[in-house]
Amino acid sequence: MPDTSIRGDEYIFAGDDAVVPFQVEELDARGRAVQLGPTLDDILSRHDYPEPVARLLAEAIVLTVLLGTSLKFEGKFIFQSQSDGPVDMLVVDFRTPNSVRAYARYDDERLADAIAENRLSPVELMGSGTLALTVDQGEYTQRYQGIVALDGSNLEEIAKTYFRQSEQIPTDLRLSVAKLIERGEDGKPVEQWRAGGLIVQFLPESELRMRQRDLPAGDGPEADEDDESDLLEDDDWAEVKALVATIESSELTDPHVGAERLLYRLFHERGVRVFDAVPVNDDCSCSREKIAGVLSGFTAEEITDSIEDGKISVTCEFCSTEYEFDPAEFLPKN
Repeated sequence: MPDTSIRGDEYIFAGDDAVVPFQVEELDARGRAVQLGPTLDDILSRHDYPEPVARLLAEAIVLTVLLGTSLKFEGKFIFQSQSDGPVDMLVVDFRTPNSVRAYARYDDERLADAIAENRLSPVELMGSGTLALTVDQGEYTQRYQGIVALDGSNLEEIAKTYFRQSEQIPTDLRLSVAKLIERGEDGKPVEQWRAGGLIVQFLPESELRMRQRDLPAGDGPEADEDDESDLLEDDDWAEVKALVATIESSELTDPHVGAERLLYRLFHERGVRVFDAVPVNDDCSCSREKIAGVLSGFTAEEITDSIEDGKISVTCEFCSTEYEFDPAEFLPKN
């Protein structure tokens, strides 16, 4: 993969809706950074979600994009939460190399009560449940799925738990969502959603050096006396985390900062290398043919029950596209 060391004005910046992979060789760290603008705004505006729901889904989209763009094969990365809160489901579907779609399900009355009572933290909106992160390599392969509890943490902490439990890779993560208000061409204020994120992992070539470095004693495998030092945090990884902790939420969403400028600010003293950016597109995979295929599997009774005003109407939950079908296409011919 081509790479470029950041050199200020000589570098062509990726801008919005593009994931920027990076590497800090001196610290044995690799990761990806992204700022989402129009793509995110199109997804959220299409559904006209209440603001607390939109913020939750935006964080889920950023996380999924950061993880999905790491796939080196043709397939999908799927984020799906199921819980007992007012927002009981979030689904984000990333299809390689760069297509994302998403939707949220929520209860209007319970959400209105939560807003009125200012119970708007992630744990209060989502409640208890599970988050499933699924890698799907296609029809003839077995899915890999990691499941973690929605335990009251925010999505950043839940994702760190996933990596610690499922992949045992020291991982740090930052996510941020903002709703900007700008003046449109007609002089009226225009709202626009933006979000950004950064994920960084400790991936030294030496396996011994990598072992459970970011786990406090007692969380990792039992060690004998000679291996006690392996449970102590590596200095380089500690430095990475300290630098990531300095990120302001506004830096992740400010279009004037950008992913590469943020990476330079964080790691320039150690030398940060960036690779070709991966564009991210708002691109649903639904189609009339796919939905017709699903309807073809319905029984005659199910088809009859689906008829309204003499037709079958189906709306894609992801992109809100409406499809209409003649029931005669799916009913037995006399």
